[in-house]
Amino acid sequence: MALFRGKPKTEPASQSASVEALRMPEHIAVIMDGNGRWAEARGLPRVEGHRRGANTVRRISEACRELGVSYLTLYCFSNENWKRPKEELSFLMSLLKTYLIQERPTLIKNDIRLTIIGRRDGIPVEVQSEMDRSVEISKDGKSLTLCLAINYGARQEIVDAVRNIVSKVQSGSLDLASIDESTIANHLYTSGMPDPDLLIRTSGEMRLSNYLLWQISYSELWITDKPWPEFDKEDLVQAITDYNKRDRRFGGLGEVRKH
Repeated sequence: MALFRGKPKTEPASQSASVEALRMPEHIAVIMDGNGRWAEARGLPRVEGHRRGANTVRRISEACRELGVSYLTLYCFSNENWKRPKEELSFLMSLLKTYLIQERPTLIKNDIRLTIIGRRDGIPVEVQSEMDRSVEISKDGKSLTLCLAINYGARQEIVDAVRNIVSKVQSGSLDLASIDESTIANHLYTSGMPDPDLLIRTSGEMRLSNYLLWQISYSELWITDKPWPEFDKEDLVQAITDYNKRDRRFGGLGEVRKH
């Protein structure tokens, strides 16, 4: 895992490297941080930051599709976020429900497949129904897989995987001696998806926040001080440009190209 911080740009990212010449990461994961602080810095209620952040989700999803990124995973709501004030939680659940309904035409139009990872405990039944409906409606999307991590925690995910594996061993459907890294990967919420090549975190925080801990073992990390509501396609291209400058050795000595 390698860390690099986004720096203020002296020229547009489109001039620093030809987008067509860039080696696109197959999978980008994002910790969308800074919605509340963005709003508070402008004298707005925190919920307005979340509303603006939802707009950024659409903008960046469409940008990833245009650039040729195959998978985009967004950290929308962690299992620790339940500690927030009830009013904010109520708004977040309402915003999620509205987003799922309103974005369906966009998903279909842009050929985007939606998937959702995380536990369902605590999520209102009506929101769960909209989650299922959006996933079903978009299941044939081929241009981009948009994965929303909702009520998600990486440690929780690993616990669930271990429980599932132990259950199979006890039932005799899985041989204990055959368990390896791929066995664990295949029992994670992200089973069937490639590990992220690039992890982006907005708003400048230097931590992983219990996000995709197994999957990002060899991901490149890119941190920007910009809060999520301000993050745009130019920033995304800059992150991918910096990613292209990395020598991804995966524990070896020479450069390894995955694509």
